[in-house]
Amino acid sequence: MTIHRVEDSPQIDTTSLNDQPNFGTIPGLVWAFRIHGDGTAEPLFADKPIENHFEGWVWIHLDLASTLATQWLAASGLPKAGIATMLSRDRHQQLHATGSFIHGVIADLERDLGGVRDCIGHLRFVMTDRYLVSGRHRHLSAVEAARIAIESGTHRLPHAASLLELIVEQVADGIDQVADSMADELDGIENQIAEGSGPERSKLARLRRGTVQMHRQLSGLRAIFHRLERRCSEDLKPGLQLAASRLAQRLDELDHSVLELRERGGRLQEEMSIMMAEETNRHLYVLTTLTTLLLPATLVTGVFGMNTKALPLTETDSGFLIAMGLVFGASVAVYLLMRRIGVFRL
Repeated sequence: MTIHRVEDSPQIDTTSLNDQPNFGTIPGLVWAFRIHGDGTAEPLFADKPIENHFEGWVWIHLDLASTLATQWLAASGLPKAGIATMLSRDRHQQLHATGSFIHGVIADLERDLGGVRDCIGHLRFVMTDRYLVSGRHRHLSAVEAARIAIESGTHRLPHAASLLELIVEQVADGIDQVADSMADELDGIENQIAEGSGPERSKLARLRRGTVQMHRQLSGLRAIFHRLERRCSEDLKPGLQLAASRLAQRLDELDHSVLELRERGGRLQEEMSIMMAEETNRHLYVLTTLTTLLLPATLVTGVFGMNTKALPLTETDSGFLIAMGLVFGASVAVYLLMRRIGVFRL
């Protein structure tokens, strides 16, 4: 979870970025938008060339699982440091900022046809005031939500930084929705514990694992935006200046809620462990009581089962009945003794 200024990272390419890279026809293109000066978006065809000179700026989103897309990136003319970030397999959230471009990696929840999953994917991007080129290896929830918001016209994007802000806000919204769902499930588990019924341990373990995962994701995002707020915002071009303070505050509040869920899940797990221990103790109590009651009867049957001479009652016609009476009487005697000393009561 790192963020660097160009003074801290001399390896970053700080060449002038006034020249537009050669876009053309982009293989592995998922979607593209041209954003006009008034913030309105125009979708571009994925199978047609993208003009190199245009009014406004563009958002280009790539499928990095495509070999052709990575080959295009390597020869695209984007800043070398940004290309390295796009092509890397680094899974740490990071944000590298210079005065003329920003590149980094942001964690996001994956999605499939069934909706948002609890798996973490990563969005990689490089951004100047003229374009934002992003890419992912798997379908991501927040990026898809940002695309839908742009297509519906509910969000106008005056500059490229506003798109990155929108994506981060969608990441926060997605985590917020998942957290609300987890809170509802924890409510159900808490009700089950209060009623004395035992909920599924695997369900609670899954919820706790989800809160830990979300906290890690949020703590990484919080760190990079707090650092951006402290160190780099004044060095960026106006079109690249992010609302780092506002985003960091939103992420702080959300992370606080997730931590509360994690602590709540821990308390519920402790209560569940206590319930299970009490249930185990009850079972052991019953088992011990039965063993104690049957022990004298077992002793009697063991004695009469010995294959020795002069065994009593072997020549008596009613020997079996007498032996059974001894078995029963021994158990009753132990039972009465246990009641007298207060081991259990009827």
